[in-house]
Amino acid sequence: MQSKKVIIVDKEDKAIGSKKYKEIRQKDIYRVSALWIENSKGDILLAQRKFNKGNDPGKWGPAVSGTIEEGETYDSNIYKEAEEEIGLKNQVFTKDRKVKREGEHNFFCQWYYLMINKELGYFKIQEEEVEQIKWFDEEDLREEIKSNPKKFTPSMKKTFKVFNNKN
Repeated sequence: MQSKKVIIVDKEDKAIGSKKYKEIRQKDIYRVSALWIENSKGDILLAQRKFNKGNDPGKWGPAVSGTIEEGETYDSNIYKEAEEEIGLKNQVFTKDRKVKREGEHNFFCQWYYLMINKELGYFKIQEEEVEQIKWFDEEDLREEIKSNPKKFTPSMKKTFKVFNNKN
């Protein structure tokens, strides 16, 4: 991440300071925005993180996600990240739920949702951040998460259940 500072928050998601990304410690809580994308067939667009990323290298996760920096809001961040990471512009995202994740990394994640019917060629991935993107059939993804959970970011199983609450 650039030299900008990440917003640090308390247990109620109130800003209490900021730190450079590399200075964040396990006890720190920060903010993330993420975008869940589906098409009308129920396929889910996921992004594979670059293999040189510090967190979860090479793992599949939401199509778009980003850490909130000073001067940003959840809303401004998700639109910026969507354009940077997959070239998505001129879309309106539906604000969804906010969840708190605790573990190796502690953060609040504000989720957004988009239904879009576009082929992979429509998207332009940011090669420094994203290895590849792929449309996953819902049932295939459910089985893949179950049989190969290490291929996915740690929160992917919970996230899939939230957005596809058929489990």
